[in-house]
Amino acid sequence: MRIIKNRQIVEDAWVHLCDEALPVDGKVTVPFNRWRVERQVLLDRDGEIGVRLNGESPEELEALAGDLGKIQLVVLEVPKFTDGRVFSLARLLRERYGYREEIRVLGDFLYDQIFYLERVGVDAFEYRGSESLEEALRAFSTFSVKYQPAADGGGLIQQRGRSV
Repeated sequence: MRIIKNRQIVEDAWVHLCDEALPVDGKVTVPFNRWRVERQVLLDRDGEIGVRLNGESPEELEALAGDLGKIQLVVLEVPKFTDGRVFSLARLLRERYGYREEIRVLGDFLYDQIFYLERVGVDAFEYRGSESLEEALRAFSTFSVKYQPAADGGGLIQQRGRSV
């Protein structure tokens, strides 16, 4: 499967598991509830591990915080494009918890949200919208200047020396 990662279209090697048997190695993601139950087994296996959060329980992120250094991917599931919790979760991961690995969104999000999701710290997108991935890349250039600081760092208009 192809995804957008760091503003490029790449092949993705991650496998999303639910209740399936855990492979011995490889890159896998599991839902938070499975992580909670099988944490040590997941950490002991060969291969990278990712955890999927759906934002239904605010305690999920806090419970996962102590293990973030052992997790290579956090997937934020978007149940409906109108559900804004994913924005808060991404920003908390980057700014409060200092998570520097991949944050990915998966689910029902819109082309129009890609620019803003990147601003709060998302760097990978499993995009399934009506636009092609090539068209979805254009979302990153929706705006040429930024007025407010965010998890994506600089590029603010004030840093360019312009007056508004």
